[in-house]
Amino acid sequence: MISRVTSQTQMRTAQQNLQENMANMSRLQEQASSLKAINRASDDPTAAAAALSVRAEARAVDQYSRNADNGNDWLTTLDSALGASTNIMNRVRDLTVQGGNGALSPAAKEAIAVELEGLKDDLLGLANTSYLGRTVFAGSSDAGAAFRSDYSFTGDTGSSVTRRIGADTTVRVDADGGAVFGSGANSVFSLIDTIASNLRDGTPVNDQLGDVDERLAVVIGQRSEVGARQARMERAQGTLLEQSGSLESQRSGLEDVDLAQVIVDLKLQEVTYQSALAVTARVLQPTLMDFLR
Repeated sequence: MISRVTSQTQMRTAQQNLQENMANMSRLQEQASSLKAINRASDDPTAAAAALSVRAEARAVDQYSRNADNGNDWLTTLDSALGASTNIMNRVRDLTVQGGNGALSPAAKEAIAVELEGLKDDLLGLANTSYLGRTVFAGSSDAGAAFRSDYSFTGDTGSSVTRRIGADTTVRVDADGGAVFGSGANSVFSLIDTIASNLRDGTPVNDQLGDVDERLAVVIGQRSEVGARQARMERAQGTLLEQSGSLESQRSGLEDVDLAQVIVDLKLQEVTYQSALAVTARVLQPTLMDFLR
């Protein structure tokens, strides 16, 4: 059975086609103005879900990058403090060797003792180095200084400061001041005081030379470890930068439009719409009966 095509059916069909053309033109106009291929999830549910996933991953990478930048600054501060400490310990060793010369006069020994005390104060200041208000040798302690004036260590034993640079990757950015410098009577500061005191009272200081070498080796070893961690952090920064660029490219491919292509499509759609209007006006010409109804 063949359905009868009436003027009303033709009008409805023509109106539907014109509305579809208008909707396509409106969509292209919106894309041209926003430069986005997806302005709402209903435009392309699959692409919208993929874009949301890429954006979430990009936010995580951005946070990891900020963590890596902060961690690198911590490690740079730590490396600088350990480097200066190494220089001081080398000078302490030289003075200890010099002070072991039995031919030195009391005045010369006093001069060495005074210099040693100055080096000790400098070393204590380095041991209390901080970054953004946090001491780099005291772990998670909030005491404000890693070492007190009596050389006692204020850090939390076993605690550490870390920065997450990946979903399953963290890097330590501080150092255990108690392990590096010792604490109390067993600290390097107390050792330097002992050497200065022995110089003043004429006690041989050669016995302390081994202890100085031991402390120097610890500082150098710790600096090497910090250097390895910093190299790892810098590699992570480079990797995260590459990931950020890759994710941005993926996001752009899903969300952004080619403006030139959209403009061409928009012009073609406008021509199609104008042509459809002209054809519809010619095909559905009103009759006297239309006006009588």
